[in-house]
Amino acid sequence: MTARFNVVACGDDALTIRCGAGDIRHSLAQHLVGFPGWTQIVPGKIDVTVAFDPHTERHGDAKARLEAALQTVDAMPPPIARKHVLDAEFGGEAGPDLPALAARLGKAEEQIIHVLERQTLRVDMLGFTPGFSYLTGLDPALVSDRLANPRARVAAGSIGLISGQVGLYALEGPGGWPIMGRILTPLFDRARIDPFLMAPGDEVVLRRASPA
Repeated sequence: MTARFNVVACGDDALTIRCGAGDIRHSLAQHLVGFPGWTQIVPGKIDVTVAFDPHTERHGDAKARLEAALQTVDAMPPPIARKHVLDAEFGGEAGPDLPALAARLGKAEEQIIHVLERQTLRVDMLGFTPGFSYLTGLDPALVSDRLANPRARVAAGSIGLISGQVGLYALEGPGGWPIMGRILTPLFDRARIDPFLMAPGDEVVLRRASPA
């Protein structure tokens, strides 16, 4: 069964499974959680990378263990997708780039907000900064380039938008995506066992918060 996947080295303490795009990445990641010994399991755009402790396990042994786990993928269920309905503020101070995007697309701001609210988005992967979520499923009519001058500070919870993707900033930090709004639900909580709310494969619906 491992012939379906190409397993390659990724440094001294990790292995990458080249499995292609789509839900297979999320299914594999969830499947491998059931096999102890991996220090981290990270789905990418077209692969899944697993890390191990090189102080306690040789590279060849880790690869053999991974290939044994991949022998059982025929019994692997579809990925479990948690669904998050997240309240958000759009425009204004929370979404400073919404007016410019609306003007460039020839749409009213309310039209763009409506499109964002009616989409069911999927967390494709995490990256860039800790907990940053790349969401797919965006209406292709919403076309936006990166900012010519990235910001040194983007607030935690900010909703970025570029062509084909929405990005959620779990932590405050630099960023170059045009900002449409801000999530009111904390995307990071150090008190949780898993401090980041989002995980690859999760579904996300954005909902405009009701006025106080």
